[in-house]
Amino acid sequence: QEVMKLTGISDLADRFPHQLSGGQQQKIAIGRALINHPKLLLADEPTGNLDSAKRDELLQLLRYMNEQEEMTILVVTHDSVVAQKANRVLHMMDGKIVNDEVIV
Repeated sequence: QEVMKLTGISDLADRFPHQLSGGQQQKIAIGRALINHPKLLLADEPTGNLDSAKRDELLQLLRYMNEQEEMTILVVTHDSVVAQKANRVLHMMDGKIVNDEVIV
């Protein structure tokens, strides 16, 4: 219940996957990833199917999990808005790190 409340999906508990939008399914997948409070969360384009308001909600949740749960979160993204919210950004090209930027 706690994770459902954190991810804003409490009202979706009685729905089947085919009854959910892509963004709702994505939020449920993130909730499932958070349920056991892992020390490391790997997220590949977690905001890809979300509008800007939902993207910002998710980024706030990830920030909360990083700060309050001391969870390390590795996000792969092409979205510069998402990257700017990180503490550290690794830029890659052709499979190699070309820039390592710490954001304060």
